[in-house]
Amino acid sequence: MKKQLLFISALVLGSLGWGQQKTIKVACVGNSITYGYGIENREQNSYPSVLQRLLGNGYKVGNFGHSGATLLSKGHRPYIQQEEYQKALAFAGDIVVIHLGINDTDPRNWPNHRNDFVKDYLTLISSFKKANPKARIVIARMSPLSHRHPRFESGTRDWHAEIQQAIALVAQQTNAQLIDFHEPLYHFPQMLPDAVHPNAQGAAILAQVVYGAITGDYGGLQLPEIYSDNMVLQHGQSLPLHGIANAGTKITVTIGSQQLNTTADSNGKWQVTLAPLAAKETYTLQITAGKEKRIFKNVVAGEVWLCSGQSNMEFEMFQASTGERDIPQAENPNIRLFDMEARWRTDNANAWELSALDSINQLQYYKPAQWEVCSPKTVRAFSAVAYYFGRRLQKELNMPIGLICNAVGGSPTEAWIDRHTLEYEFPRILNNWRENDFIMDWVRQRAGENIAKATDKLQRHPYEPAYLFEAGILPLAKYPIKGVIWYQGESNAHNKDAHSKLFPLLVKSWRNEFGYSHLPFYYVQLSSINRPSWGWFRESQCRLMKVVPHSGMAVSYDCGHPTDVHPKNKQPIGERLAQWALGDTYGKKVLPSGPLFRSATFNGKVATVTFDYAQGMHSADGKTLRGFELSNGNGIFYPATAEVVGEEVKVTSEEVSNPKAVRYGFSPVTDGNLVNEANLPASTFTSEP
Repeated sequence: MKKQLLFISALVLGSLGWGQQKTIKVACVGNSITYGYGIENREQNSYPSVLQRLLGNGYKVGNFGHSGATLLSKGHRPYIQQEEYQKALAFAGDIVVIHLGINDTDPRNWPNHRNDFVKDYLTLISSFKKANPKARIVIARMSPLSHRHPRFESGTRDWHAEIQQAIALVAQQTNAQLIDFHEPLYHFPQMLPDAVHPNAQGAAILAQVVYGAITGDYGGLQLPEIYSDNMVLQHGQSLPLHGIANAGTKITVTIGSQQLNTTADSNGKWQVTLAPLAAKETYTLQITAGKEKRIFKNVVAGEVWLCSGQSNMEFEMFQASTGERDIPQAENPNIRLFDMEARWRTDNANAWELSALDSINQLQYYKPAQWEVCSPKTVRAFSAVAYYFGRRLQKELNMPIGLICNAVGGSPTEAWIDRHTLEYEFPRILNNWRENDFIMDWVRQRAGENIAKATDKLQRHPYEPAYLFEAGILPLAKYPIKGVIWYQGESNAHNKDAHSKLFPLLVKSWRNEFGYSHLPFYYVQLSSINRPSWGWFRESQCRLMKVVPHSGMAVSYDCGHPTDVHPKNKQPIGERLAQWALGDTYGKKVLPSGPLFRSATFNGKVATVTFDYAQGMHSADGKTLRGFELSNGNGIFYPATAEVVGEEVKVTSEEVSNPKAVRYGFSPVTDGNLVNEANLPASTFTSEP
């Protein structure tokens, strides 16, 4: 590694026409973020000061940041009119790092002078090239502005995005190196205490970005953790593989008969795209970066599914009612498990005290993981729902199945949605998340107890909006998957209306991340329990299938328990999710679901209900149908008698002479017993709008 870095340094010096003895001058140009505003001991902890220590004695770093400075020459405080600008010109930097634009989001600036931005930026760059014709120009995408900024929704959010585009355009026109101050800080809002200025930890991250850009040193070959021995790669489609290496490093990827070559770019990033792999084949994957090499053995091509949600997806095989029977029989090399286990449990406040990590690594919520072959030992603590889902697929498809389990007990829907989506689609939920009413009281209380115990007071909680997407989905690094199974909602069940908005955003968020707009997404309708809102919530979940394309819902109320939010009978739930995948994704001739409400008509005293997937409807236990209710339209429902007639259900009630509405399975703990020929239960429904 040391020889490689010396080689990179020689390249940098050679490109500037210098010998080894010359001190390289680095001018850091910018606003208060460059200056280090708000950072304790700014002289030591601003990003240019940290950069100086990283680069060492062969470099001289100058801090020419001015608080409030605008790039726009007609802005309220133009950088070119400040003393720091003149000092920067006199410094005649060999490398000039420019970070401007944040203050141009002020309503006094961008709305009035946006047409001047690119021109003014080009003029600024020209002035530094005039001061030193050999100067290497590095321009930065702006650091983020937090949703807590007082003008975030009134314009700053949108203008910030527009300025980022303008900065990229400047880089293209000038061939300047474009570096990213945004992405490395975007997922750490706690590092922006006033919503604008990075703290010392944030400044250190920016310094590391510039250090890499200047030296090309990105720490050598780095790969996503999900690449390991025994992994399952999705067959039948092009497969992007990517990672980090030192700038300019030649990368070779070999698998089967394929060999692909590329080069790490100036920001250390590289990617190749494999041709589709043949199903059921076993491979060795080799990735070489210069003299570094990683070899992954026993890699198979098959079907990969992401299994996520909260505690009922997390619920482990040894806890399930069928675990004692099925764990000893779980040896199956054609099922592979990647278990993303949390470093600490949110339901244990005392454990939280031991959990605080170095603040710069606050997204490392999960323990290190690797792909493992399914066996009694490896499946014991794995998700029961995920295992039964995968076992059914493996049997029916005769195909290797990869299961990625990423589930966190108590987690609300909003914690799994990316920050950008929430900022634009549901920004209110980002503010004071432990005080708003989007999540249930017990969720807020648990989070408060955890945070009170934390030794690092900046430690973020996994229930925070966007956190689990950032900590648990981004690390999957767009790993190609076939689809998602999802078991969550308990933490959002008191507010069906908020969830009805959040869930489609979650699906959209993940489909964008994995790059597949039709990514199958199959979810579990909540079970029975004595919580008043759950009948309404189950019904709202059913309606989401019409809102979210390529989705399906597995009913679970018949597996529930009146007082236990964690029903132990997980096998039917996993297999019902598999039923959706087999019928909807893989085109098998199976009924993917139990009866789903289609329509209701009313004639005299009789309500006639039609269903999708109605073939062979009957009562599950051979007794009279239960769970149906009728109303005359005033919102008051009465128990009703129901019977199957062909593929319809006729419903009447002695207490309702002129029915206008019918519903089914609405009690929080329902004993509804309507099933179809596949013995799959009907969903909760109401005919009311």
